[in-house]
Amino acid sequence: MDEQAKKTALRMIPYGLYILSAGTLETEIAAATVNWVTQTSFAPPLLALGIKTDSHVYAAARDSGDLVLNILGKGQGGLAFSFFKPATYADGKLSGEAITWAANGAPILASAPAAIELKVRKIVELGDHHTFIAEVTSVHLNQQIEGRPDEAVLHMKDLGEKVFYGG
Repeated sequence: MDEQAKKTALRMIPYGLYILSAGTLETEIAAATVNWVTQTSFAPPLLALGIKTDSHVYAAARDSGDLVLNILGKGQGGLAFSFFKPATYADGKLSGEAITWAANGAPILASAPAAIELKVRKIVELGDHHTFIAEVTSVHLNQQIEGRPDEAVLHMKDLGEKVFYGG
């Protein structure tokens, strides 16, 4: 397979940007920017998330089974970049960001336009990112979404011409 052609073709798949958080005050809290996310079922509502196996958020998600997918909005590129490195919880904030707590105990970023609470149902352990299949258990709209909801999302392409993930 032509390596460059493979990268080009796979990078043509559009990706939104999200911050996945897991853990509780009683356990280790972790969060990371993720982009391999898609809805896979209406009933029950299921999402598939690709999570890098050597990340802190992978371990916290696997151990707790309770997650929050914080959906980033247009103009939140700086927030996406800040969670490219391991998150820290201090003084009631996650990497300096104000949070609230989901019913499942995981942190919700107050500045994210929307957040989805998830319960892990299955983990497919293939590749360097494992696929978590998680059921939507609750949602939070932290602000009014105007127009098409899918146009309010921060996309990988919004981070600049040289920022790619995948391929």
